[in-house]
This record gives sequence, structure tokens and C-alpha cells, in this order.
Amino acid sequence: MATLSSLTSPLFFFSFALLSIALISASFSPIDHYLVNCGSHQPTTLDSDHRRFTGDATTSYLTTTESTSLSDPNPDPKSSPIYHTTRVFTRLSKYKFGIKNPGDHLVRLHFKRLSGGIDYGRAKFHVLANGFVLFNSLGMDMGGEFEAVKDYVIKVDADVLVVTFVPTDRSNFAFVNAIEVISAPNDLIADVAQYVSFHKNEKISGLLMNGYETMYRVNVGGWKVTPFNDSLWRTWVTDDEHIKSSDGSSKVHFGGRINYQEGGASREVGPDNVYNTARVIRSSGSSVPELNMTWTFPVIGGYKYLVRMHFCDIASIARGMLVFNVYVNNNLAYENLDLTEVTNGLLASPFYADFVVDGDSSGVLTLSVGPSNMSLPRAVDAILNGVEIFKINNSVGSFDGEICAHAVLKSWKKGNGNVMYPMLAAVFLLLIAFVIIHRRRTGVTDSVAWWRLPTEIPEVNLKYGNQLSSNKL
Repeated sequence: MATLSSLTSPLFFFSFALLSIALISASFSPIDHYLVNCGSHQPTTLDSDHRRFTGDATTSYLTTTESTSLSDPNPDPKSSPIYHTTRVFTRLSKYKFGIKNPGDHLVRLHFKRLSGGIDYGRAKFHVLANGFVLFNSLGMDMGGEFEAVKDYVIKVDADVLVVTFVPTDRSNFAFVNAIEVISAPNDLIADVAQYVSFHKNEKISGLLMNGYETMYRVNVGGWKVTPFNDSLWRTWVTDDEHIKSSDGSSKVHFGGRINYQEGGASREVGPDNVYNTARVIRSSGSSVPELNMTWTFPVIGGYKYLVRMHFCDIASIARGMLVFNVYVNNNLAYENLDLTEVTNGLLASPFYADFVVDGDSSGVLTLSVGPSNMSLPRAVDAILNGVEIFKINNSVGSFDGEICAHAVLKSWKKGNGNVMYPMLAAVFLLLIAFVIIHRRRTGVTDSVAWWRLPTEIPEVNLKYGNQLSSNKL
């Protein structure tokens, strides 16, 4: 075992490069794999992670003819080419992707503000996908160097996945720079997890029926992992921003082989670059330190969250020496976790634990690991290798507010659809007024057989944007 600070030799970097090439050559090959560069007329674009994105102007995925493709007049040469163009929609518009492999799919949406030529203050829109409301932009600040990647896992049972962009009204627009649709491996989301709260800790099932939005993906104790080094093309950031206190803990790195086991965590669940780094608590004397490592993550209240904690004992000198406790929101989630026991007696073998928690009014989700009453002196007393936090869709199938996909589509049709009904109603009222004036002038006093006015005349909902804002949590 070596510490991170000592990993500077040319031999290490050469070995690491060979390992990365070997892993990429054996990477996951999804059946459904769509990479779309929106707004581009080029057949293919090679992004910074060496993936080929197809220009949407050269494909049949985009079903609308009422959109505009824009190119950045001053693109950042350091940014990926997929952020040099964008597709802008002023009406409801759809991308349709044929699905050969039903089940969970990764859906990633890329957004970046282009320089000049467009007023992003008018970018107010919803994005839907097969009955889910992925997000709305009403609460997003698109000023400055705005850039965002929205990452989801959603279940697709149909033979087509439809991603729909819906401006809030005719004065606003939607946009997107790139879209990824990738069939997920079967073991990415498990159906069972532990529900943890102040009152209970119990096993729950049915998680496969939900959708998930990635909120955080963290490589604890290690470097940033880019899509080039992840078989599912994910990004893992460092934990420096989230660790509450690093006093008494240390970072470790493992230069050997990660022992993936059949039925356990696969390389698609967590890559080698996550499992071969960690933060640990280690006792050097005859007593076990009374110390927990704690990480905090801002979250939105009113949703449930799936918390996945990744463990791999890369620090112990022998089996059976690492036993510790796991806490979620200061509640004991896993007592006396023995990594040797759960990995069939192997060191450097990955294991992950899934917990479902409620996002409360505090707006903070807290994770901790620390010694238990079974921890041993002169040993590693706690470890954590990685963290993922996913928001679970709410009861109306939304990841962003209380409005469902059906209501979004209905509101668009009502507020931005055919204006013939209001026009006909206005003409009808003018005819009635003409009849009344004519009869008064001619002195006719006979009773008139009045027609009842329609009670449900569609109106253009000019205040719909404000209405949606009130639904945003």
C-alpha cells in the first residue's frame, strides 16, 4: 500500500496508463447507445473523452421542424466540442430514440450557455422523458459561464424513449447542447435497500420502479475520475468540498488489483479508480480513536434519496481486522460492518451498501463512518471509498416540483395551442352586439332566442410561467 503523496514515480504513471487502457478495452458495451450533438450539422464530433457524438441535423432523432441550431462564435478551445453548438426550441419539441433493450437507461442532458446572440433570461422550459418530469429551468441561474450536466437513470418499458422540451409559454424557449441515452447494466440499481430514519431501520423493496437523478458522485480520498476512465462514462469528483473534518483521517491508495466478484459490485457499479483510493481512520496505539469521518451534502427537502456508499478494504494488512459503523443523517445505518465477512474473506474486494433516506427541512444530508465496539487497536478502524446520492422521483413522477408530465403537456396545449377558439368566441360576441344594436335601431321589441355562450373557452395562459414558479420546491 502507498499513500497518495508518494505516487509520483514514472513507473507508477506508466502502470496506471496501461491499466486504464486495459479497462477501456474491456468496458461495458450497451445495446442502446445514443450520443447526440444538438445543433450540429457535422456527422460526428469527437468529445474530450474520445467519444463520438452524432450531429442531430444529420439524424432522424429530432422530430420537430420548428427549431434553430446555433454555434458559439467564440468557443472555448478547452471545452468539449459538444458545447460549441446548441439546439433552440420555441415550441414543444421531441427527440425519439428506438429502444432495443428495455429496462433502466442512463439519460444525460448537457447544457451550456453560448457566448452572445441569445437572451438566456428567456430560457424557461420543462424537460420530460417517458412520463417523468426531469427538471424545469425556472429556478436555474443561467448567467455567466453557465454549464450543467443532468444525469438520470429511468426505467424504459416501451420500444421508444421520447425526450420532450416544453417552453413555459410562447415568449420563452428551450435549449440543449447534447443528449446521451445508454442502456444501463442490470446490476446498476438494486431492487432492495435499507430505509433509515430516526424511528426505524428496515429493509424495503421496489426500487426498480422508480427513476433516479444523480445529485453527487464522489471519489473519496482520490482524484477526479473522468468519463474516459469510467466504463459508464461517469464523472466522479473529489470529496474535498464535502468532508466536514479530515482531522485524524488519512488518504490511501492501492496499487494492486481490485478483486471484483460475481454477484458483488461490478466495475460498472464502481470503477477501479474509485475502489483503489479511500479515506481511513487508523489507530497507531493500543486504543481505538473516538473519531468519525463525516461528509455533508446539500439536498432539497420533500424528496427521498438513495444513498450508495462504496467500500473496499485496500488498507488492512490482514483479513478480519476492519469492523466499523456507518451513519446516515446521524442515524446508525450499519452496525459492525465487517468487510471481510461481506466479501467472502477477500481483501481489496468491493462492496456497496444502499440506503433510502428522507430529505428533511435542514437541507443537508450527512454521512459518517467510524470505529465500532468491535474495532481493533493498531488497525484500520473505518474506511470509505466512494459516495453516490440519487434523488428519487416524487409521487407525480417529477424530479423538480409538483407538476406531472401530463399537466405540463396539457398546459402547453392550453396556453400555446390553436388560437381559433378565442377568435371565434370574439367574432360570436361581435355578432350578438351587432344584433342588439340593430334591433334597438329598428325598434324591434320581440323576445330574442338567445344562444348560451360556451363556458369553457380556452384562454391563452399568459401567467403560466408564474404559476409554475409557485410549484417549484
